[in-house]
Formats: sequence, C-alpha cells, structure tokens
Amino acid sequence: MVGKIAIVGDGDSIMVFKAAGVAAFPAEDEKKARDVLRKVAQEYSVILVTEELSRALGDFLQRFDEAPYPVVLTVPSGKGSTGYGDEMLRSAMERALGVDILFQK
Repeated sequence: MVGKIAIVGDGDSIMVFKAAGVAAFPAEDEKKARDVLRKVAQEYSVILVTEELSRALGDFLQRFDEAPYPVVLTVPSGKGSTGYGDEMLRSAMERALGVDILFQK
C-alpha cells in the first residue's frame, strides 16, 4: 500500500492523472464512487477524489479521517475548481493544528 496513489472521478478529469502514472478509477456518480472507494481504500495510500464526487460523498469520506491511511484529498475536476477542495484542506488543517495557516481569513 505504501506509496500507491489513485484518483477517482469522471473519465475526462482523471485522464491527465492516468498519463502521469496515477491509477485511475472512473466513477460517474455517487453510488459508483462509493463502491470504487471501498475497493481502492484497501490498496492505495493516497486517493484523490474530484470535487464534484467529494462534495456528494462528504459524510462517506469522513470515515477516512479517522485512520492514517488512506489519505483522501479533493482535487478539481476537468471543469475547474469550485473551491470545495480548498475548503476541505483548510478545515483539515484547522482540525490538526488549531489555526488556519493556509488561508488566514
């Protein structure tokens, strides 16, 4: 598991990651993404999830916050950023450190 990276998202958004050697798992909707994440979480230490799916899977993804691996990160899709990934990163940093060191708003 150590050092393995995967991405879960719509087909167009994950192609650039696949070209860079990241294991790509297409999931066009929330149900498919849940199934894929359950399988991928057992094998990969870092999992990237596109913003659209991450927003829809908010409660489901919280279970990964309790364990050191896998680390689940939200990334923009091919449609561009909605700001949700930044929001999640800021929230995680505040929980871990107690202060907002990234955005200082």
